[in-house]
Amino acid sequence: MSVAPKASTPSWPTPPEGGWTADDLDRLPNLPPHTELIDGSLVFASPQTLFHSRAVDFFNWQLQSVAPEDLEVVREFTSDLDRQNRPEPDVVVVRGDVVEDPGQTRFPADAVVLAIEVVSEDSVSRDRETNPLKYARAKIPHYWRVENENGRAAVHTFELEPTTGTYTSTGIHRERMKMDVPFPVDLDLTRIRARRDKEQ
Repeated sequence: MSVAPKASTPSWPTPPEGGWTADDLDRLPNLPPHTELIDGSLVFASPQTLFHSRAVDFFNWQLQSVAPEDLEVVREFTSDLDRQNRPEPDVVVVRGDVVEDPGQTRFPADAVVLAIEVVSEDSVSRDRETNPLKYARAKIPHYWRVENENGRAAVHTFELEPTTGTYTSTGIHRERMKMDVPFPVDLDLTRIRARRDKEQ
């Protein structure tokens, strides 16, 4: 006698009326790593490209080496923008006084000095349109967007304009990125490549 296999039921959580909240991200079981909350909806991360991984590593380590002592640089960590938005910038710079203990899962938006997003195929509209609007509304002073231009990094930098509450472009950087804010940096962007490419 053959037994028909049971149909598998989806294990995705069903959102409550009004959508998920920032607190729900810490309570929902079995969420994939790097799940974000955007407008009350869960956003799952796609597999990373090699460029994405190298760019995140580059900015994480480079900024850690030059950031002032009162700031902390953390990769892939969520920030509470409001009740229904808890995105996870690829790299974030925050005031050191909010880095409280190894068990914390998020930072308050008012402690974020700089948010960096490395654009992926599935995050283009979020990184170019949705997230910058939300970061600006949360009064995050600086936003950097890293684009992949044929394997080379192009970094679009933005600063919050206090009177309008929106970001204004402060430049597009290729090969070298020299900035005075939020703290002085002088970065060789050509290092965001495979090692063998550096020898060519």
